[in-house]
Amino acid sequence: MKKSILTALFALCCTIGFAQVSFQVKAGLNLSSYIGENSDHSKFKPGARIGVGMEYQFTDLISLQPSLFFSQKGAKYSSGYEGTVVDADADVKINQLYLELPINVQFRFNLADNTNLVIATGPYLACGVGGKTKFDGGASIGGIAVNGGGKVDTFGSDGLDYNRFDAGWNIGLGVEFGKILVGLDTQLGFCKVKDGNAPHNANIGITLGYKF
Repeated sequence: MKKSILTALFALCCTIGFAQVSFQVKAGLNLSSYIGENSDHSKFKPGARIGVGMEYQFTDLISLQPSLFFSQKGAKYSSGYEGTVVDADADVKINQLYLELPINVQFRFNLADNTNLVIATGPYLACGVGGKTKFDGGASIGGIAVNGGGKVDTFGSDGLDYNRFDAGWNIGLGVEFGKILVGLDTQLGFCKVKDGNAPHNANIGITLGYKF
């Protein structure tokens, strides 16, 4: 049993050792909203994303890419709705700031000289690190009333009390022009944004990157 484990670890180390390693820097735009329960009135909210990635290329076809992003997500609501997240006669913008770790398996197909099509898929993990929810009008969040313009913490217990942990799945499509990367991906969250009958995060991301 010990020999089998040592053999497997040695094979893994050799595979990683012979893999081609590259790094990327990426930046782009998020269009985020909610799906699932009580998401009917949510609208897309734009946000920024910026991060770095490392790619282990095992073959010309297959590679593994973990990345780390600072990502702005959330949703917008127009005045006059009732829900478990917020009851409001207001325009509401919910901002969620995450540190996000997507881990994608990538499949690369050569289209022409120095031009590749990349299909990626895999899970992501995220931790909420901040964000304010803004109101333009009157609203009620649990026992907290906001009148006129105001802000509350998105993740704070005296605000929306959102869950900080999130996890979900990525599906992406990109093109490599030499060292320049252009990508489009979508993320579907598996975790509710807060306890109870609450929605899940959903996001469309557009990124531009450089590989070195």
